[in-house]
Amino acid sequence: MRVLTAAQADDLRQALLLAERRSGLRFGVFLGKPVGGRRHFAERLHAALGDDAVDGVIVLVDLEGRALEIVTGESARLRLSDGACRLTAMSMATAFSVGDLVGGLLYGIAALGEQATARR
Repeated sequence: MRVLTAAQADDLRQALLLAERRSGLRFGVFLGKPVGGRRHFAERLHAALGDDAVDGVIVLVDLEGRALEIVTGESARLRLSDGACRLTAMSMATAFSVGDLVGGLLYGIAALGEQATARR
């Protein structure tokens, strides 16, 4: 099942690139059903960034389970507090709840990138 149109996927890629350029962090998004526990799966995705994991931010959206996880690396965590990630996740979840998956993702990536840039 295709979740995003080609244009939406392109918009998301552009948002990720902009957040990365501005903040210096590495961003990734996973949309789908996690294998095993949601948090554990998100942490495995984060670890898969290899050397970039320390500066990495993974946003996992479990579409079927209607849940969201944000995982940050050691360096990224210095610029993105748990509270900031929680607030961003709440805003994203609000957009998701009214059917705006893409808007929620675009907002969330931009907000995390802005917050990380401000604390750079």
